[in-house]
Amino acid sequence: MRSDSVKTGMQQAPHRSLFNALGLTKEELERPLVGIVSSYNEIVPGHMNLDKIVEAVKLGVAMAGGTPIVFPAIAVCDGIAMGHTGMKYSLVTRDLIADSTESMALAHQFDALVMVPNCDKNVPGLLMAAARINVPTVFVSGGPMLAGRVRGQKRSLSSMFEAVGSYSAGKMTEEEVAEYENKVCPTCGSCSGMYTANSMNCLTEAIGMGLKGNGTIPAVYSERIKLAKHAGMKVMELLEKNIKPRDIMTEKAFLNALTVDMALGCSTNSMLHLPAIAHEAGVDLNVDIANEISAKTPNLCHLAPAGPTYMEDLNEAGGVYAVMNELDKKGLLYTDLMTVTGKTIAENIKGCDNKDPETIRPIDHPYSETGGIAVLKGNLAPDSGVVKRSAVAPEMWVHEGPARVFDCEEDAIDAIKGGKINSGDVVVIRYEGPKGGPGMREMLNPTSAIMGMGLGSSVALITDGRFSGASRGACVGHVSPEAAVGGNIALVEEGDMIRIDIPNNTLDFEVSEEELEARRAKWQPREPKITTGYLARYMAMVTSGNRGAVLEVPGQKK
Repeated sequence: MRSDSVKTGMQQAPHRSLFNALGLTKEELERPLVGIVSSYNEIVPGHMNLDKIVEAVKLGVAMAGGTPIVFPAIAVCDGIAMGHTGMKYSLVTRDLIADSTESMALAHQFDALVMVPNCDKNVPGLLMAAARINVPTVFVSGGPMLAGRVRGQKRSLSSMFEAVGSYSAGKMTEEEVAEYENKVCPTCGSCSGMYTANSMNCLTEAIGMGLKGNGTIPAVYSERIKLAKHAGMKVMELLEKNIKPRDIMTEKAFLNALTVDMALGCSTNSMLHLPAIAHEAGVDLNVDIANEISAKTPNLCHLAPAGPTYMEDLNEAGGVYAVMNELDKKGLLYTDLMTVTGKTIAENIKGCDNKDPETIRPIDHPYSETGGIAVLKGNLAPDSGVVKRSAVAPEMWVHEGPARVFDCEEDAIDAIKGGKINSGDVVVIRYEGPKGGPGMREMLNPTSAIMGMGLGSSVALITDGRFSGASRGACVGHVSPEAAVGGNIALVEEGDMIRIDIPNNTLDFEVSEEELEARRAKWQPREPKITTGYLARYMAMVTSGNRGAVLEVPGQKK
């Protein structure tokens, strides 16, 4: 066992003395040491229940003959971090989580791991760490929040942000906003729609690293505790069979994840996280392939914010496995791949029928014949931009309008709420990319303001930043190259005509090559907004959004 290097032999007597200080018995040290990575904290609603999940995992590990030992991972609540400098620290925690988990796991030579994440960057950060460490690993998340109810209608966090926009437009009273405030987030758990956290927890199932229900069993259901116990037991089986993350997270597994992503209509942030996780697993996952997969993958789900159904509904309908079973009817998945169940995907999804054709559309009656996410290219996004097509009103799939240019999120919000954005406009928010932000902030506030003010079917927004999974509307993010490195988005001027064509996957602005060259000759890099601390180091190492915003040492071979 790997842990023998800290447990066995005369040279390890000092190590054993420290295990004695922990109160571990001889019998416990004779068993495999299983690290339980706990993301519990008291600031993230999706993590406040993880102490109970961790205790259940520990019991499962112990029942199956292992010695569970807990250590922590951090997590940021994107909702609380939204709209201020805190959002600069959201995406960047993904790498802190991966680095610190790698450090703890290898420093202490654990034989296996159970990862207990839940929210946005926490899930991909731990998947990245699992790929690096490559010891038998199972994921079990904390589960989604139940939907709130306001006047008989299901509601969620995106409804709350849009309510603020409606208030600014004079369409809601302060008392009505307060009712939303008190009702839209009624339980612990990751926010109740198909936002980034739930997207990544569902894709953890699709990629083969989580047990059935990992992405959909609500946080408050006792079934979630049972799932955690089974995860603890299952990791011991994986250890016995020596099944490791890189045996599971293969190129075909990532293609499966992209396919399920398209069917579910996941957050556009999956286009950042899947390439980053693949990078750690030694797989080159170019986001350009997303359109090829989308072209043959029907969109089967319209979960909030794209539609009126929520994670609890997806769970009742059969969950991720039922979606995968529908996809398999047209041979859209690689089903011979190994998973953490110890079985193949084909074995896992057998008999997992769709129990609600309104929540999960049958494969022959989809919402659309193409997937929920599109990658756009053109002279405004030479490398790529990403849009959640399933959350865009059909009348906005093709849109042309004048650019309204802002060099930060705050200026754009002021203009939107100040009534300065008109029907037909294309709001451009730049210098918010991985380097320019730094940290590639989410733009839920401006997108929600647009929707709340009734402009969602007439105003588009593009940015080199990114969007919350709670955003909806004609929102194109991850525009690469970003403004901070001289990408063409930095050369857009007020009034330039911008054309978004989602069916043809294009994003252009009507400027001649000669004019572009003249503007480029005048462009000067901006002084960094932040020059000290972690964000400064991150800015120096981060790559572009189309590469997953992975970190590289300057000069490192790409």
